[in-house]
Amino acid sequence: MLRRREAELIAKVADAHSVSKAQAKSIVEVILKNIADAAASGTEVSLPGFGKFKVTLEREGRNSSRGERIKIAASKKLTFSSCRIGQRPPERLRRTSAKG
Repeated sequence: MLRRREAELIAKVADAHSVSKAQAKSIVEVILKNIADAAASGTEVSLPGFGKFKVTLEREGRNSSRGERIKIAASKKLTFSSCRIGQRPPERLRRTSAKG
């Protein structure tokens, strides 16, 4: 399933920018590598109208049984937070309704 989605994305980039699928694949790989590299260095990557990629930082939480404050360690996992539903995505990302 993921491979098919990846192929669809590459085909759409190739069509949108009139480049070969090999060039489009290279473009997509560079974008994803830059997002991963930035996150690995602790930098948040924000794509307006789409969302944010970041690595979870150390934060303060509460022990639910005792109510005391505890430190929650930073995570090495890349997380994604999508933009708010009320925000309009850029035209190129907006889905069109089949009914509309």
